[in-house]
Amino acid sequence: MKIAVIAANGKAGRLIVEEAVNRGLDVTAITRGENKSAATKSISKDILALTKDDLKDFDVVIDCFGAWKPEELSNHTKTSQHLCDLLSGTETRLLIVGGAGSLFTNKEHTAQLLGAPDFPDGFKPLAQAQANELFALRKRKDVKWTFLSPAADFQPKGERTGKYILAGEEFTLNSKGESIISYADYAIAMVDEAVSGSHIRQRISVVRE
Repeated sequence: MKIAVIAANGKAGRLIVEEAVNRGLDVTAITRGENKSAATKSISKDILALTKDDLKDFDVVIDCFGAWKPEELSNHTKTSQHLCDLLSGTETRLLIVGGAGSLFTNKEHTAQLLGAPDFPDGFKPLAQAQANELFALRKRKDVKWTFLSPAADFQPKGERTGKYILAGEEFTLNSKGESIISYADYAIAMVDEAVSGSHIRQRISVVRE
């Protein structure tokens, strides 16, 4: 299996690359500058400069792109739609590192976590940007995409437990009443999905056991 990881130098990207490499998968890092991940193969290119030819040989493309500045938040949708255009009509699957804010908090799927009274104001713009990204993805029937949302407390330096609960569209708590997951455990879930391809054109979510 050939996997491309976009934004492989980022915190999530590096751990996803490491997880995939440790499983013996054929991994190519795609970065804007020098590759600093564990991948031995790399492409140095901005995500919006990627072409169909760049991605044609991969079975899975994992998009770890992230933007936090207000003026750059719309790039979440812009970049993933660009990737969708490149992969349209192909068998290559597109997996996207999503956010927790768009998870639904009711069974009717009319309320999202980002609209909860206690949702931090500082994270709302990013959460909304990623919710918009997911909304746009849902319209794509020509691409085999999967959007993987982490738990609300997404910890860059959290421990790798090797265990997680796979959930769906709704905000899910573990047995301790927590919504938490480390980047390392999230990477396990992402690579598991890359290998299995079990959730085509679906949003799924993960939380630590």
